[in-house]
Amino acid sequence: MSSSLPPLPRLMVEPIVRAALLEDLGRAGDVTTDACIPASARFDAVIGSRQHGVIAGIDAAVIAFALIDPALKVTVERGDGAEVAPGDVVLRLEGSARSILTAERAALNIACRMSGVATATAGLVAIARQHGKAHIVCTRKTTPGLRALEKHAVRAGGGSNHRFGLDDAVLIKDNHIAVAGGVVPAIRAAKAHAGHMVKIEVEVDTLAQLDAAMAEGVDAVLLDNMTPAMLADAVALVAGRALTEASGRVSRETVGSIAATGVDLISVGWITHSAPILDLGLDAAGA
Repeated sequence: MSSSLPPLPRLMVEPIVRAALLEDLGRAGDVTTDACIPASARFDAVIGSRQHGVIAGIDAAVIAFALIDPALKVTVERGDGAEVAPGDVVLRLEGSARSILTAERAALNIACRMSGVATATAGLVAIARQHGKAHIVCTRKTTPGLRALEKHAVRAGGGSNHRFGLDDAVLIKDNHIAVAGGVVPAIRAAKAHAGHMVKIEVEVDTLAQLDAAMAEGVDAVLLDNMTPAMLADAVALVAGRALTEASGRVSRETVGSIAATGVDLISVGWITHSAPILDLGLDAAGA
């Protein structure tokens, strides 16, 4: 992975970080640190990795320390998208001990969580690339309030983003089809409503539904919970007329066989809603 991933705009990230700090500081602030650590105490610390993985969320961690104390010296050694091994230093901190200890948990919570998302994504991306052309994409199954950071972490892991929200594009799902009265009525209604710049994707779970969708003309098809054999047939039926996206039952064990069918995209919900954290820790420099 590259560490040159452009950061998210601070205006987008800072409110998330502020909320995390306010949640931690509560009504009285860090009573433990204020009681135990003299105001004059200085601390040289590092945030390091304790596992192999891919880093994300470091820009947010830097903001957490800066919001607590703008005078802290913070040096990023490995930014979002960088691969790390146990013992690698990610961030160096110098300045007020109180400030560093007070911001520590909020900063680590975000960085560990987002690095876990990036690491999970990178694992799937590596397997998919061995078997086909498919891009790994995330979904809207994100932690409420953290979507921007989690989708950024997916990009840090080499994946791509699906729509950010309901306003990005038309995605006709199974329940839309059920209420609208079928694939064809749903697509026709969507085309009548959407502007010329709005993409339309429709979810199908049978080849008959796919054939109907292609006859109407759509930009992308979401092939839901199909077996690899069905996916291969679906890719052949589409024949390049729309983007093909496989979804459902995607894991490290299945992603290779899914990619081998020739689909363009593989969407995965668990990389944002269930990825384990990457273990990062803050320690004294040189410890």
